[in-house]
Amino acid sequence: MALAEVTDDTFEAEVLAATGPVVVDFWAEWCGSCKQMMPAFEQLAGELEGKARLVKFNADENPMTPGRFGVRGLPTMMIFENGKLLSMKTGAMTKTKIAEWVKETAPSAG
Repeated sequence: MALAEVTDDTFEAEVLAATGPVVVDFWAEWCGSCKQMMPAFEQLAGELEGKARLVKFNADENPMTPGRFGVRGLPTMMIFENGKLLSMKTGAMTKTKIAEWVKETAPSAG
């Protein structure tokens, strides 16, 4: 399943105005851990379809939003629900760990 790509221009509509949980993966082309984690993130997006939306955000091409939310390292993932930032994690995670984190943070995704 191809992940939706969110940008500085679409972040407000795609993430903050969305209903339900949205998990944003901030990544960059040069980030080895980001690339390593992407297949697991894509798989999880398919598994959580209808419960939570998972999207990717290229931090190099869109510097405004990562700056706004204090992204200091990549990969960084954030969970938003109904426009509010619920949780943020930096560093690569396994599919299982991401799924557990999403379900703990946004029980409606469980």
